[in-house]
Amino acid sequence: VRGSQRDVVIDAGLGLRSLPDYLRDAGLLAPAEGAGPRPLLAVATHVHFDHSGGLQHFEEVAVHTAEAAALLQGDNYEAVTWLSDREVARPPRPGWSARQFRVPPVRPSRLLQEGDVISLGDRQLTVMHMPGHSRGSICLHDKDRKILFSGDVVYDGSMIDWLPYSRISDYVASCQRLMELVDRGLVEKVLPGHFNIFGAERLYRLASDYISQAGVCHKISTCAMRSIASVALRVANSRITSQ
Repeated sequence: VRGSQRDVVIDAGLGLRSLPDYLRDAGLLAPAEGAGPRPLLAVATHVHFDHSGGLQHFEEVAVHTAEAAALLQGDNYEAVTWLSDREVARPPRPGWSARQFRVPPVRPSRLLQEGDVISLGDRQLTVMHMPGHSRGSICLHDKDRKILFSGDVVYDGSMIDWLPYSRISDYVASCQRLMELVDRGLVEKVLPGHFNIFGAERLYRLASDYISQAGVCHKISTCAMRSIASVALRVANSRITSQ
């Protein structure tokens, strides 16, 4: 997201290669009108490995305060680090294996909370704390352009609420907030962390469908899934640590 005074990268991928280097080589960070380079801030919508692994390559990093400690400690349990070789199109170097992958510790330069505003100069991004998928999940709302950068809070697919720090009751409340944004005409376009861009009508449907399905049976099955995932993650990451 380019601004007149600052550029923002929302989520940083796995970090197998340097995203800032790629952006510079592609000319996406070229200074405007001969001016000096604008500051570049990486904002993590949450610390899951596929969003936070690349934060190591950025000088300025922002994350919600609820997940700051996990990022600082390189907590791969909370980062849900679980990568397989088949998910990597091109290994970063010969002999590399997905079993070696870890989210490295990163010290955030800015801690985010509900209502904070990230100023890019000519545009402002408002932080909305939307827990449920994870405890520190956020959306960034460009109110003027009616754009919502939703991370994994909502995307055009099944919402994941069975990870170690997921919580159904929080997710329901977050979905209610998403529906209110649509009702108030504050969102017209959603740029999610996965899959395709979609509009307000689809946002409302995704949020309302989650709420309607979050009954007793869903809670029981989710509890079982969370227990399995928790054990599997602890075993997988203990093996990585011991290597």
